Amino acid sequence: MDENREECTHDCSTCSANCSSRGKGEIEKDAPHPLSSVRRVIGVVSGKGGVGKSIVTSMMAVLMRRREHGVAVLDADVTGPSIPRAFGAKGDIMSDGNGLIPLTTKTGIQLISVNLLLEEETSPVIWRGPVIAGTVKQFWTDVIWSDVDYMFVDMPPGTGDVPLTVFQSLPVDGIIIVTTPQELVSMIVEKAIRMAEMMNVPVIGMIENMAYVRCPDCGREIPVFGESRAEEVSVRHGVPLLGRVPLDPRLASLCDKGIIELMENDFLDGAADAVEAFCNKA
Repeated sequence: MDENREECTHDCSTCSANCSSRGKGEIEKDAPHPLSSVRRVIGVVSGKGGVGKSIVTSMMAVLMRRREHGVAVLDADVTGPSIPRAFGAKGDIMSDGNGLIPLTTKTGIQLISVNLLLEEETSPVIWRGPVIAGTVKQFWTDVIWSDVDYMFVDMPPGTGDVPLTVFQSLPVDGIIIVTTPQELVSMIVEKAIRMAEMMNVPVIGMIENMAYVRCPDCGREIPVFGESRAEEVSVRHGVPLLGRVPLDPRLASLCDKGIIELMENDFLDGAADAVEAFCNKA
């Protein structure tokens, strides 16, 4: 409703007001820091927790950096931040007087996370939703992102305050949905797709995590969580399947040691191709 614009959730499906924005999907985005340069913003989302959004975000960032793109990761999962641990990123976020300067990893990936602002990385973030959402917004408006071709936003699960803030405040070009082989996968994908549609954000595709375990002796793929339904769900919802990531102890070890940038696999090469193609076409 125009006269009460500050109360607008930008979700026309739950609003009876006949305002000028109805049906247009017009959401005024927050401007980035005046000194920032960010060309594309990709959200990594899921309808539930525990599916591995952070590891997929980290892997995508590493792959795009290896292709010599300028890459950044905005860790919007404020209450469960794990991006800094995967990259072994430690140190204080500094200010140059104009804005905050993100931490830079060994290969040149720029990072911002609430864990980089805490005295102890294990300290819990016990904040209410609006405060968390405001922090994520500041990661966009107050941080000076330098020459970024692809920014990946690691979002918290679900459809609450923070995902809504990201969609409303950041110019998200598209999202990647992370799923697992469990029976819940269809519901997870549908929740993410419907939220993206309501926010007028395109879905680039989906990535199935924990897809299988490869037998070290015979090389056979073992479906630990049941037979994959990713192809079926992909067809049903018209969302491309970009890649399948197995349960790989080597990958888990790299994250635990903070050296994800040393990963050696091709699990998400196709996903990186798809992101490049999508952004070049958009």
